[in-house]
Amino acid sequence: MYHITVFSEINVACPCFEGVAVYAKVKNSAYSEGLWHEINAFTEQLTSEAQLQDIKSQPAIAATREAYKRCGKDPGRYRPSAEALRRRLLRGIPLYQIDTLVDLINLVSLRTGYSIGGFDADRIQGTELQLGIGKAGEPFEGIGRGVLNIEGLPVYRDALGGIGTPTSDNERTKMGLETVSILAIVNGYSGADGLREAAEMIQTLLINYAESDGGEILYFK
Repeated sequence: MYHITVFSEINVACPCFEGVAVYAKVKNSAYSEGLWHEINAFTEQLTSEAQLQDIKSQPAIAATREAYKRCGKDPGRYRPSAEALRRRLLRGIPLYQIDTLVDLINLVSLRTGYSIGGFDADRIQGTELQLGIGKAGEPFEGIGRGVLNIEGLPVYRDALGGIGTPTSDNERTKMGLETVSILAIVNGYSGADGLREAAEMIQTLLINYAESDGGEILYFK
């Protein structure tokens, strides 16, 4: 299991921050019919009950947006991933289908409002991760986004550098069909409430759709 250190600069800017990580052995697949039944059911529920203007008031999303402001980033230009996913659905654009591991992380993010990092654990360098704030010029290649300016964004770093922000994870540690170990990190800028439920939701989906035993949970702050 990994050891995650939260730097003081995060604690000063975001004193309520707490996190939870799930590490598990998995078997990925290109598509899961059962998982997409759950995704489509959630999409139907969200689009029938919510409006675009409601997104920013969702507690976990609102807290992440406030964390961006405190760390020095404009959340209107660099949206947290959970907000971007909800905006996509409420604008009538279907959720993109990638693979089972990515799709299930997206579902948990949509349900909870947490921006969740999903990493191929075997691509992470070392077992120590550090959560800090991105620096000017710090190299980071966002998944499908090219070079991402992470200055002022909360960022997880391994021994080689940044691997994940609430806006995008890094190409270097992304999950794929070859992934057999996953590290999923839930960022609780709204505090501890809801973290256990989110972690257990990830575990349940991994058990149901990724041939996993659910793995281990690590809380950190």
